[in-house]
Amino acid sequence: MKLALKRFLPFPFITLLLLLTACEPENTPGARAHQQGKLYIVTTTGILRDAVANVVGDQAVVQALMGPGVDPHLYKAALGDLQTLREADIIIYNGLHLEGKMGEVLEKVSRQKKVWAAAEGVPEAQLRKTPEFQDSYDPHIWFDVQLWSQAVEHLSRKLQEQDQAHATQYQANTQRYKSQLDSLHQWTTKEIASIPAQQRILITAHDAFGYFGRAYQIQVQGLQGISTVSEFGLQDVSSLVNFIVSRKVKAVFVESSVSQKAIEAVLEGCRQKGHEVKLGGTLYSDALGEAGGPAGTYMGMVRANVTKIVSALR
Repeated sequence: MKLALKRFLPFPFITLLLLLTACEPENTPGARAHQQGKLYIVTTTGILRDAVANVVGDQAVVQALMGPGVDPHLYKAALGDLQTLREADIIIYNGLHLEGKMGEVLEKVSRQKKVWAAAEGVPEAQLRKTPEFQDSYDPHIWFDVQLWSQAVEHLSRKLQEQDQAHATQYQANTQRYKSQLDSLHQWTTKEIASIPAQQRILITAHDAFGYFGRAYQIQVQGLQGISTVSEFGLQDVSSLVNFIVSRKVKAVFVESSVSQKAIEAVLEGCRQKGHEVKLGGTLYSDALGEAGGPAGTYMGMVRANVTKIVSALR
């Protein structure tokens, strides 16, 4: 499945990448990786960085452009990012227009470097269609742990082909990690099922949890669409308020990479209708938590989210 890249940024900005000096700075992560004889892999998101790091172990250096709390829908490449991309041996992005505003940068770089989309590892039939974008799919594939495992397997195969000297190690790392992901999927299924069926309703700031809802049998409603680029209006707030009140939803959630303002409007609307709904906490949607923290890895992020959801809704 070939994933198209959208064009968002002006051509003169892209050409800055080509104008960067051919001399690689001596103290950058890319330069240090190359001095050690290792691949330098750059990912767009921290979620992808974690996946790739679990595959390559210490045989490659992996760096993400976007840190904790960064919204990939709105992210624009800075000059420093262009230098990082220039140094990379391989660039890995999510695809399905998650990194919409980086589309032209990735397309331009792909003419000179290996640029891979993780979402190409998921069969098109398993992707979630949305009414918001008729010509695309929901990019938030990592919220179905089994789909994410397929994406990891896809990236692992490509890395094994690229770095055959370490292919056996990559394959072993991948099988070990996929076993952990399978356990995570089973745990998530059991935890969400512990919420009474009538209370199994997840309200979030934007529609990032569609795959999660489909995989783990929980109804999901987001105030914004699948991309935070889309705006929400008074009608959106009113409709969501009416839904929450009619279903007597106990809690709603904000997201670490999305402004809390939207959900606060929903909370106020519910209060005005005499329904007290609590804030269930902050979920990690499009970005991991701080490195070294409980949500600083993909598995930690999923566990943190599920724990908060179950605690607030059960």
